[in-house]
Amino acid sequence: MLAALRPLLITFFMKLTDALTTAHRLDRSRHAAPQVFERLREMILSLELEPGMVLSRNDLAAQYGLSQTPVRDALMKLGEESLVDIFPQHATVVSRISVTSAMQAHFLRRSIELEVVRALAAARNAALITRLRETIAAQTEVLDLHNYEQFVLLDQDFHRRMFEAAGVPQLWELVRRRSGHIDRLRRLNLPVEGKTEAVVRDHTAIVDAIDRGDADAAAAAMRTHLSDTLSQIEQIRAGHPDFIPDD
Repeated sequence: MLAALRPLLITFFMKLTDALTTAHRLDRSRHAAPQVFERLREMILSLELEPGMVLSRNDLAAQYGLSQTPVRDALMKLGEESLVDIFPQHATVVSRISVTSAMQAHFLRRSIELEVVRALAAARNAALITRLRETIAAQTEVLDLHNYEQFVLLDQDFHRRMFEAAGVPQLWELVRRRSGHIDRLRRLNLPVEGKTEAVVRDHTAIVDAIDRGDADAAAAAMRTHLSDTLSQIEQIRAGHPDFIPDD
């Protein structure tokens, strides 16, 4: 039996090794530090790198085939977003989730995005409505697969498209760079029963209001959508007390 399985096992481990190698492969035509920063940031936001995990500069340099300088630069940039805590000459640790930081990021995003949907309701962009509904349809398709990573990417695409259509794409980048703590709270809350379905309903309500040209309804739907995670903060903390200390 083992002899018969050996070729399959060899193939499996070869594919696994290749996948791991590809995951750490960088585009050598681009600067290394921004790529390492983006990859580590994605891993932190997806909780693949959990709050409290120690990040070894030596290990990261070896994984990406780099010197320590671009890794150090990437970690410093993560520190600027408060996604890691850097203890000089000691360690770099993935930061625990700050509710205070999450609330400030929420305030910033809500203030901007309520105005975004109001502007879009006034503009009545039919092409945008079509693209947003396509994104909602794609989200609906992945609901039963529990593919949270794809669901999150589609969620980001939904909101990014609205910022771009409103003519403020740089504000989307600003919001994204300030949202590390609340994004992690949302990721912890996403597997809760009914949460993904609620996101789809919220998105649909937002688009329906924009399509009608109803700025007040669009803003109200967006306010409800953005506020749900913070309204569940105690439940999220109870489920993950090591990730979310008392501020």
